[in-house]
Amino acid sequence: MIVVTYRIETPGSIEAMAEKIASDQSTGTFVPVPGETPELKARVAAQVLALRPLPETRTPSWPEAPAGHGAIRRADVDIGFPLDAVGTDLAALMTIAVGGIFSIRGITGLRVVDLKLPHEYKAAYPGPQFGLPGSRRLTGVHDRPIIGTIVKPALGLRPHETAELVGELITSGVDFIKDDEKLMSPVYSPLRERVSAIMPKILNHEQKTGKKVMYAFGISHTDPDEMMRNHDLVLEAGGNCAVVNINSIGMGAMSFLRKRSGLVLHAHRNGWDVLTRHPGIGFDFKVWQQFWRLLGVDQFQINGIGVKYWEPDDSFVESFKAVTTPLFDPSDCALPVAGSGQWGGQAPETYRRTGRTTDLLYLCGGGIVSHPGGPAAGVRAVQQAWAAAVADIPLKTYAKDHGELAASIEKFGGKGE
Repeated sequence: MIVVTYRIETPGSIEAMAEKIASDQSTGTFVPVPGETPELKARVAAQVLALRPLPETRTPSWPEAPAGHGAIRRADVDIGFPLDAVGTDLAALMTIAVGGIFSIRGITGLRVVDLKLPHEYKAAYPGPQFGLPGSRRLTGVHDRPIIGTIVKPALGLRPHETAELVGELITSGVDFIKDDEKLMSPVYSPLRERVSAIMPKILNHEQKTGKKVMYAFGISHTDPDEMMRNHDLVLEAGGNCAVVNINSIGMGAMSFLRKRSGLVLHAHRNGWDVLTRHPGIGFDFKVWQQFWRLLGVDQFQINGIGVKYWEPDDSFVESFKAVTTPLFDPSDCALPVAGSGQWGGQAPETYRRTGRTTDLLYLCGGGIVSHPGGPAAGVRAVQQAWAAAVADIPLKTYAKDHGELAASIEKFGGKGE
């Protein structure tokens, strides 16, 4: 059985609304119909399994409550969908368990807050090909976070200009570099030319030092065949990673890519905020991310501590926990990628709040390339911050003997502990 947990909000009866969702999303409609027999219901109808009341509110999430509505009732409701009715197709699951629920009349808020899938889904989908173990093996980083950066400016650089910046970055000691998610194959920087300009620098540095910096090229495209050609272009040039804008390409294209991929697939979740930003509507990330992990993303960007965007720290912590919690076994976990306005200053809090682990990709754009001593000093500053965090040494104390970290603290606001 597939169990979906809905956070229901209504001025009416929670129990009646839960039964309506179960009926409307399986065998029923707005009136009894011929053929909806007790036997059919017993075989494929969704069932309300549990209801856990939550505190009432006076403010509906959607402004559709009738005038003088009084208290808005809230509850988390578990509804079970028989596997025979849904199968293991993720498109069917999204359609049946999610697709129609937000159009039901009488609710003033609805959010999908949990999802428990039966073991049959493990056999139906490949999951990550590389994940944490593969990312560590390919970067050669095993005892600390993988330190990454982003090509900035995000847009506007031509291939040779991008390659010049990358050439400086790969000598800085950084482990990972990525195209910004907004950069795919614009006229001024076609992917083919960008790959041709960048990969020789990556490979030459590997030949000289033995270290191959992982570079994630943006390969997303509406046409899965064209995206696959982009993938092949990167792979044939010696690349090992690609940025995929999962919300933009969709589940079908992601499935198509993963089945044929030889690259680490770095998932950017741009657009997810539309689905989740209102706390009473949409999806919890721990639900939504399950679809993409089953489909095979290896690395999952999830913002970070003290981000430049709207997301609170608690949400990042929950997202980190979600992508690192097995669905069926540890092989289906994705490598969490902390990003968005990161520099060394967030390392101690990130370390504390994620269970004192270094199993993450710590992604700093301006936090590295804008260091007053240059990108190499920026990388060293982040590495020093993480060394201090793991040793439980306050950053300002550690910075007394580490100039790069001291300059970073001064540059980015003096927020070090």
